[in-house]
Amino acid sequence: MRTLALRLALFLAVALASLPGCGRDAGPRSGAAGLPPEAAATLQLIQAGGPFPYRKDGTIFQNRERLLPQMPRGYYREYTVPTPGSRDRGARRLVTGGDPPVVFYYTEDHYRSFRRIETQP
Repeated sequence: MRTLALRLALFLAVALASLPGCGRDAGPRSGAAGLPPEAAATLQLIQAGGPFPYRKDGTIFQNRERLLPQMPRGYYREYTVPTPGSRDRGARRLVTGGDPPVVFYYTEDHYRSFRRIETQP
């Protein structure tokens, strides 16, 4: 039941992000064009502190690939960006740095590459 409620929350956030005047305008703004609406919805959930639809959302991202700047363990956290039609978590993630988050990165290929997202409060 909890999973259904969390998935419904994410669905609503995605739906709202796609409406004119919502989404990126209502939450963190991306300086990088072309983010999927699901990423904007996930950014909104991060800013709101959840609830998150996936159990692993908010867990420590270890930066094993060393593609992000080296920081102490626990600095980075990862969040799932849902992929429409995927039966699992898919490959898309947002990785935040800091507590509260001060830096945001997007990957669409499961940590093989990252794009920094410039956000505004």
